[in-house]
Amino acid sequence: MNCNIVLAGVGGQGILSIATILGKAALEENLYLKQAEVHGMSQRGGDVQSNLRISSQPIASDLIPLGGADLIVSLEPMEALRYLPYLAPTGWVVTNTAPFVNIPNYPEMEKVEAELRALPHVVAFDMDAMAKEVAIPRASNMVLLGAASRYIDLESEKIEAAIRAIFAPKGEKVVETNLTAYRAGRNYTK
Repeated sequence: MNCNIVLAGVGGQGILSIATILGKAALEENLYLKQAEVHGMSQRGGDVQSNLRISSQPIASDLIPLGGADLIVSLEPMEALRYLPYLAPTGWVVTNTAPFVNIPNYPEMEKVEAELRALPHVVAFDMDAMAKEVAIPRASNMVLLGAASRYIDLESEKIEAAIRAIFAPKGEKVVETNLTAYRAGRNYTK
């Protein structure tokens, strides 16, 4: 097993929570794990990106080379496009289509959507709307994780156990809300 994932979004969307959950699930499967993060000045609205490498063999570097990502997982469509140079030719993009417009020159959504549609392997839908429908708006990162989980060779049960462990200190209601959102995203990509 070898999986290189670029996680992307903006501050406050929960990208690093996804990395933590996937890391915990990978460790539960006795896999090797390396992670590198870029926090967009750690403030809401700044670029947040994480390289997550999971393998059954030792991993030399925590950074994914250009053309080496098996998966780009993004909570923001323009951020997904930003990291396309890292995507392998056979790689997949799983992204939210709801923009987080945090800059004055944000490109027209029609252009962003056209670029996404032109990709050979893409899953793109409004994860924010799904999160509002099945759980709470703040759970869109778990919808994204669920949608992306079909393209990551980790047991769904281990990912769910990691969600339980990470959110347990916040109470059972928070755990169940996040599991509901995760399962909705996973069912979407069935």
